[in-house]
Amino acid sequence: MILLWLIAILMIGGTLCWLLAQWHRQLPKWIALGTTLLGFVLTMVLALQFHSATAAGDNGWMHFQVNWIPSFGISFHLAADGLSVVMLLLTFFLAVLSVLCSWNEIREKRGFYFFNLLWTLAGICGVFVAVDMFLFYFFWEVMLVPMYFLISIWGDSNRRYASLKFFLFTQAGGLLMLLSILALYFIHAQQTGIFSFDYFDLLNTRSEAHTAKWIMMGFMIAFMIKLPVVPLHNWLPDAHSEAPTAGSLILAGLLLKTGAYGIIRFVLTLFPREAETFGWWAMLLGAFGILYGAFLAFAQTDLKRLIAYTSVSHMGFVLLGIFSFNSIAMQGVVLQILTHGISTGALFVIAGMLKERLHTRDINQMGGLWTAMPSMGGFAMVFTMASLGLPMLGNFVAEFLVLIGAFASNAWLTVLATLGLVFSALYALRMMQKVFLGTPTATVPLQDLNVREWAMMVVLTGSIVFLGLFPQPVIDMVNSLAQKVLK
Repeated sequence: MILLWLIAILMIGGTLCWLLAQWHRQLPKWIALGTTLLGFVLTMVLALQFHSATAAGDNGWMHFQVNWIPSFGISFHLAADGLSVVMLLLTFFLAVLSVLCSWNEIREKRGFYFFNLLWTLAGICGVFVAVDMFLFYFFWEVMLVPMYFLISIWGDSNRRYASLKFFLFTQAGGLLMLLSILALYFIHAQQTGIFSFDYFDLLNTRSEAHTAKWIMMGFMIAFMIKLPVVPLHNWLPDAHSEAPTAGSLILAGLLLKTGAYGIIRFVLTLFPREAETFGWWAMLLGAFGILYGAFLAFAQTDLKRLIAYTSVSHMGFVLLGIFSFNSIAMQGVVLQILTHGISTGALFVIAGMLKERLHTRDINQMGGLWTAMPSMGGFAMVFTMASLGLPMLGNFVAEFLVLIGAFASNAWLTVLATLGLVFSALYALRMMQKVFLGTPTATVPLQDLNVREWAMMVVLTGSIVFLGLFPQPVIDMVNSLAQKVLK
């Protein structure tokens, strides 16, 4: 039942934010904060239950299932294994932070804002636990529409263009995935005489190699758009740069991860032979994305756009690791998903704080801010170092495991990808130099971090350091998954 309640409380909380906003304009943010905190506590309980179940020798899955539309083989089937639990922990951790960073930033239509924020998070949770493919597609669309409104209503000056671009790219990918789901559905029915959208039923579906290749590509394109993979990344810089701070945090920390989750959960398991055939090309795209994203990040003057291109680069490691078909690389992929969500999310939060104080995202109009805001400068340095892969921080462990595992599969592409670590140092140090070092440019007194911002930064810093020093708990949770997927 916890799986159901994790989604339900977000939807109920979001609806209450919208309905009760007329009574008091401050009420929606307190409802949103209480909702996300409750969800985080329930997710911790779920993680403890999962740990106890696996320690007792269970098969690693926790289920909730009721009939929905039985005549079409559709059920409300939710299930979680180690990967899902890790993704849910990340979701609610960033959910609490997304509410906190919106605390003073959003001044208009607060009720509708938090409604869209919480419903986006509900869709993301649903994606991570839905194992009925029709239900999975339903949640895939649920997280799309409210995110469109978040960008188009509360975004920056070019928000309409960015939101429409985001919607068209992701909707096109979603429709291709729907066609692939329907193809699997009818092929399974033809083979067994049973109509079912259930993932565990469809696992046993086998089709001709040519047909399976095209069905797999429908899934892959949808997930590659979300990840995103070059050249399907074009929507991301605009969406990131124009979205409100919480929108950028959710985009970088969670929405991109739904693409990685989809590849691991569905592509590798439903189409193992076809995925292996596509593996070399996927690794090439991953290595190219690492370098391409790093080069483009170095060239940016818009701070949020710079951070957005670092996401393109870091997600290249995810694609490289997944298609290495190596358990060590797969463990690194899951760690990369977590650490990127924390470190890049933190950088977007800092970018939002700077925009709130300076009213600009242009790094050429910044400089010397460490003098006026030493606390923010110190935290920014931590997450910048995490982004470039400094040892003792979580990103280093993740990228190290990915590269070690990938080297066994393709040495040349791994060496090429390793060059991305060098270029990441260039764009990261340039960002710190332009924003926090050099000659001060601010002409008005600037406020350093307040108590709320301090709390956010401390929690984020503690998380990235903990994953750098003690990654084993996460590795243990996904180790069995890595063995099953890559068997």
